[in-house]
Amino acid sequence: MPNSNAKSHRSQRGGQEAGRRELISRSLQSAQHCLEDQDFGTAYAHYLLVLNLAPELKTTVKETFQFTLFKWAEELDSLARIQDLFNCYEQALELYPSDEVICNSMGEHLFRMGFRDEAAGYFHKAVKLNPDFADAKENFYRVANWLVERWHFIMLNDTKRNLTYLKAIENVVRSGCKSVLDIGTGTGILSMFAKKAGAPYVYACELSKTMYELACDVVAANNMGSEIKLLHLKSLDIEIPKHIPERVSLVVTETVDAGLFGEGIVESLIHAWEHLLLQPKPKNQDIHIKDYGQVIPASATIFGMAVECKEIRRHHRVGTQEIAGVRLANSVQFFSPTYASVSSEETVEPYTTEKLSRVPGGYVPLTEPFQVMTVDFNNLQELKSLAARKPWKLSLPVTQGGILDAIVVWFVLQLDDEHALSTSPSEESCWEQAVYPVQDLPDYSMKTGDTVTMEVCCQDCYLKIQKISFWTSECGMDFSNRDDTLNLGNEAELCNALASLQTTSKQDGKGRVCVLESTETALLNNIPYHECFKAAIGKVLSSLNPSKDLQTMDVDGCGSGLNLQESQNKSSLDAAPDPLYVLDVSEGFSILPIIAGKLGSVKAYSSVEKEQHQTALNIISEANHFPKETLEFWLSHLEDENVVLQRPKSDKLWSIIILDVIETSGLIQQEVMEKAAISRCLLHSGGKIFPQYVLMYGMLVQSQSLLLESAVQGTEPTLGFNIAPFINQFKVPVRVYLDLSTLPCVPLSKPAELLRLDLMNPLLNSSSREVKVQICKSGQVTAIPFWYHIHLDDDHGLNTSDEFSHWKQAAVVLDKPIQVQLGDELVLDVQHHKSNISITGTIDASIINSEFMSIIAISSSCLCSSFFQVFSTFISNSTYKRTCDKYVRDSLTHSKKR
Repeated sequence: MPNSNAKSHRSQRGGQEAGRRELISRSLQSAQHCLEDQDFGTAYAHYLLVLNLAPELKTTVKETFQFTLFKWAEELDSLARIQDLFNCYEQALELYPSDEVICNSMGEHLFRMGFRDEAAGYFHKAVKLNPDFADAKENFYRVANWLVERWHFIMLNDTKRNLTYLKAIENVVRSGCKSVLDIGTGTGILSMFAKKAGAPYVYACELSKTMYELACDVVAANNMGSEIKLLHLKSLDIEIPKHIPERVSLVVTETVDAGLFGEGIVESLIHAWEHLLLQPKPKNQDIHIKDYGQVIPASATIFGMAVECKEIRRHHRVGTQEIAGVRLANSVQFFSPTYASVSSEETVEPYTTEKLSRVPGGYVPLTEPFQVMTVDFNNLQELKSLAARKPWKLSLPVTQGGILDAIVVWFVLQLDDEHALSTSPSEESCWEQAVYPVQDLPDYSMKTGDTVTMEVCCQDCYLKIQKISFWTSECGMDFSNRDDTLNLGNEAELCNALASLQTTSKQDGKGRVCVLESTETALLNNIPYHECFKAAIGKVLSSLNPSKDLQTMDVDGCGSGLNLQESQNKSSLDAAPDPLYVLDVSEGFSILPIIAGKLGSVKAYSSVEKEQHQTALNIISEANHFPKETLEFWLSHLEDENVVLQRPKSDKLWSIIILDVIETSGLIQQEVMEKAAISRCLLHSGGKIFPQYVLMYGMLVQSQSLLLESAVQGTEPTLGFNIAPFINQFKVPVRVYLDLSTLPCVPLSKPAELLRLDLMNPLLNSSSREVKVQICKSGQVTAIPFWYHIHLDDDHGLNTSDEFSHWKQAAVVLDKPIQVQLGDELVLDVQHHKSNISITGTIDASIINSEFMSIIAISSSCLCSSFFQVFSTFISNSTYKRTCDKYVRDSLTHSKKR
């Protein structure tokens, strides 16, 4: 009987195994059929069953399973079945916990949905699993810039700032302070200062999940994990005794931005005084400090100054009324977001930021520095009164004649009676200055003796400086905002001003306000850029329609050819020719379609998305006497806005497609070569993509500034605390939004061509290239800045390093500086795949036997820049004229920095 039972069990097991194999086989077949039918959800379910029944097949079906997962995830995403999407990825990661591709894809979905902290975790894991996985590195670098803002590195490398805070904290703690709360702790450095000074109880709060986890690691690594209580909370949510046992005697914080109040320090301290701090020490009473609460910093004084600055001007005011033959309509008023914030109901930063000591072209002070206001952080009533305080006016004399471009602001942070930090443009610090651009004045030219006036208030947690104007000393004329009442010296001036108001008033039915980002304004101000495009577009249109004289399409009616009416009358006698189709898919506000429309029988399509921008372009078209059908907005013709590149009509092809190749940050646009491949298929014979090809140039430099801005340099700047290894996990190899013309650095080589991207002839592109760079000066190579020559065709080119360029530049920063000697030769291996670039290099062994190691992954991009006088000769002698304008950080685009 026992033998009979054993045989029965074996037979049973055999039957089960046969059934399992049959089920696996059928499920694999069903999965394949479902994939053929594009039923990805059912196919995914079949693969899940197969992999759970037969783990040994994981390697065999891995790629097909990944494909199925990604396709099914796309469907779930489009159906907004978010929880199902994440469940699928969790199941997939249980099966393939070490698959970097699945980790990266999960991160991409999380990032698109706004879960940046969680996305960073998956991207970081993918990079750890495969350090050579370019897509994951690109994604991690992108998220790292969001999660750990770049000013953290600059601030932690500022030894003076760190030492000043340490001394102020030591003074208070050694005077008897027992408990400390660090609001917005970041890496935890101020908390560790307090503990080092001897505070018995130290608490710290941090809202960012990434920074909170980073602070936990830092504090533990410095053997203070059990002595500092870290809270993943906003300070406004801290409760006693739920989170901390009792009120503290010291709050230490640096939640200030370039405009002082922009990070919410006033709101945080009002709450702290009311709920978390001991009562402040009464004035004129000598009572021991431990019985009372106080704040570091104790107070601040804000200063300002009126300046002339061409760089600020060209990014915030349109300075021309005609661009490449296109007249800008008087009824359209262009403003930057900082100006729009004055009347906006939304909370918008009322200023941008600049490091004035590095602004290209410098600046000229038009007034002496003046005090804007003071604030006592140890006075609760004063803090409460700030938001309720009515706007007050300031007047100050002009001490230097010039053009009024901005009011710049900085502050002195008084930590205690002995220690202070200044963010003045004359100080070398980690701080930038707040910039309030002046806009919408009838005139900006001031003379010595004139008076600048402005209105100041604290609203929405921001310092606002608005209604900036000036009085002339000669006739008493008030050059103020046109929305305000003008106080003029005589009747004639009053009439002229009223006439101006009548033609430009925002209340006029035809008047429109168009808000442009600073880069868009800089682009409009770049006349050579538009002239270059006009010439290149005209050349293509002329070649495609040689019998048509482009001069006859002078729609202004003021050129040498026929005006519009005459042209229409003439064309009525002949058969109207088919128009040539031009598509502009450059990002942001662009008048290139209107320029194209002026050059012949053209149907121009713009890809601008904002309704405000479309309205402005329509008004400009009308002002240039365009027929309504000449300009159209391409996105309104598309069923799927994600598929921008397609035929203009089912039976038509494009004559010109204009692509954005270089981002204003200095990087190559993502997937630009893929877009170029699609574009080539949509061109009719003789049609062109603009640009046709791009050359990337680079040079080797030594720059301590770039090192300090890219990574924390050991323990010395952080006064012995071990922070660098933790925050440097979030460093990226590329510094973007640079002005290399003012960057402190020493060139160690001449410019060298590193890469060619040919959009019209992809066979000319190479995925790898070896470049030999001769060292012309001994030193340490710390970075490789990049810039581009953008060729619309062989005769017309743009240089992104031009002084007028709206593009910023960027640079690769090496992990370790490389010592080089005059005469050495560096061999760079430049690899290009899709939109990713990597560079490795060695010093030629025939010259010196030393190694240059730097692997640089430049995600979706490369970089470029204008450069100091060392190679100005190279630029001026090249065939590419200076024809672009330059970029100032918007925020996405120019986010406020410290």
